[in-house]
Amino acid sequence: MAHPPVTRNALPEVTTALNAWLEIDLDALAANVRTLKQLLGPVELIAVVKANAYGAGAAAVAPALEAAGVDRFAVVWPHEGYLLRQAGVTRPILVLGHAFPADARQAVRARLTLTCHSRELADALAAAAAEAGVPATVHLKVDTGLHRFGVEAGEALALADYIRQLPWLDLEGLMTHMANADEADDSFSEVQYERFASVAERLPWIRYRHTANTATALRREVFRYEGVRIGLALHGELPANTPGPALRPVLALRARLARVSDVAQGDGVSYGLTWRAARPTRAGLVPVGYADGWRRSLSNAGEVIVGGRRCPVIGRVCMDQFLADVTDVPGAAEGDVVTLIGEDGGERLTATEVAQAAGTIAWDLLAGLSGRLPRIYHRSGHVETITPPAW
Repeated sequence: MAHPPVTRNALPEVTTALNAWLEIDLDALAANVRTLKQLLGPVELIAVVKANAYGAGAAAVAPALEAAGVDRFAVVWPHEGYLLRQAGVTRPILVLGHAFPADARQAVRARLTLTCHSRELADALAAAAAEAGVPATVHLKVDTGLHRFGVEAGEALALADYIRQLPWLDLEGLMTHMANADEADDSFSEVQYERFASVAERLPWIRYRHTANTATALRREVFRYEGVRIGLALHGELPANTPGPALRPVLALRARLARVSDVAQGDGVSYGLTWRAARPTRAGLVPVGYADGWRRSLSNAGEVIVGGRRCPVIGRVCMDQFLADVTDVPGAAEGDVVTLIGEDGGERLTATEVAQAAGTIAWDLLAGLSGRLPRIYHRSGHVETITPPAW
């Protein structure tokens, strides 16, 4: 459900008494939509908002994206689609992943477009649509080599013909998904494209085709068809090996120092004392841990920004907190802002950079940001909405 607006206070006022929080810049989000739509041309932009909009909070982000002009939404599971409807989203919502026949009735009532992978699901959807008195729209996914969800080419042709003859069902879309879209060598995408095209040519009556995620859409124009599925780029991050337009960062993760203490040369910090001071050190306690999505693999790795200066993470990351070396930050003290993802004083840490330090990818890092972190939505630095933490 939509969250109530709050007084349009400036971010520093709202965050004064917060240990840690996420900032989501709605102006940047809208700017990225405009930039991508201009670049991608006359195709529909399908905003992928699965996994709580990549950690940014789907209930607030999706309505903002709709207002910014995205054409459709995509999620993975039906319940994610129901949450978007509860948040007030009116545009088409495509469920990319698996659904059961038992999902049919609620999906039809919520006007979700399910990916139909079986006759059993098709029959259930047709029955639910007849009961509701409204047609149900479905898409069909062809497995062209990724070997995840979908159906093989021959099965896709047979299932398409079966769905076509069912009353109350509208097989609107045909899709696939690329296996190595963001690899330096993405040539297997050409194989997948040919396999998909051979199916699409035999189903010319299916009017809406989509194969491209962010990387494919930006790297291979011919793959765009009628729609492109954009996720990471909406948040201002580009996939690996993917040149693209200048995008604005949307999400920042910040905290306030909970303590600054002196560590004598030779002393260790945090569990296991895995880091020991090579010099007299000032250690800043950052109240964010792996329960919040700050990876334990960032122990003794990566950096944060304090007072416009990069500071190394020292010692093991704990469930609720970790330490950073703030020795070179003059006057660092309790209450000072720490930037874990984002910009401060001309220094910037991107989600991609932090993810690399953690030994993972930006999608994984962002999707793992937990509900314990309050999410603060703002425009031009003025807060519009706060999603309280889920304890």
